[in-house]
Amino acid sequence: EVQLVESGGGLVQAGGSLRLSCAASGFTFDDYAIGWFRQAPGKEREGVSCIGSRDDSTNYADSVKGRFTISRDNAKNTVYLQMSSLKPEDTAVYYCAVERGSSPLCAAMDYWGKGTLVTVSS
Repeated sequence: EVQLVESGGGLVQAGGSLRLSCAASGFTFDDYAIGWFRQAPGKEREGVSCIGSRDDSTNYADSVKGRFTISRDNAKNTVYLQMSSLKPEDTAVYYCAVERGSSPLCAAMDYWGKGTLVTVSS
């Protein structure tokens, strides 16, 4: 059974940092690109960042470039999202998802986690 379990969310003040983790099981982790997505209240889900399966190529939404860093540890079947200089508009439920293949575009995800809530206070 495929499982993606996010953790690390919480309440943080603007300007602060958080590191999200996504622990994966039930599939061959390094065959999949992994993405972080978020959904703010009343808004559609949006892509935040994606990392390829093999060469660690990455992509970021313009809104988080320079503030967020995605990384993966294939030995631990875990992907991370280091978030810095957080803003109130970063408040959302953050989801990790995986797509079979090496591309860091994360265009069509195969499996999703249940999400972790990040709240940034002003």
